[in-house]
Amino acid sequence: MTKAELIEKMAADANITKAAAGKALDSMVENIKKTLKKGNKVTLVGFGTFSVSKRGARKGRNPQTGEEIKIKAAKVPKFTSGKGFKDAVR
Repeated sequence: MTKAELIEKMAADANITKAAAGKALDSMVENIKKTLKKGNKVTLVGFGTFSVSKRGARKGRNPQTGEEIKIKAAKVPKFTSGKGFKDAVR
């Protein structure tokens, strides 16, 4: 499902315009990004939790040359699905 298809489905289910559904979806995504950037997590009960995970610095290999390289530490987004979401997919 693409973003456009999701917006179309949201608009039909909520009986609102596609423009309003698009704004709502964009707002949700932006607010999740802002919250994660602050280091907080977003929990949607029954769906899941968005959080930030810290990945430590490590050594890796350049696949083309085999040379060892250093990979910097990074913060990465993480999603953990909730029980209701897992059960719905099974």
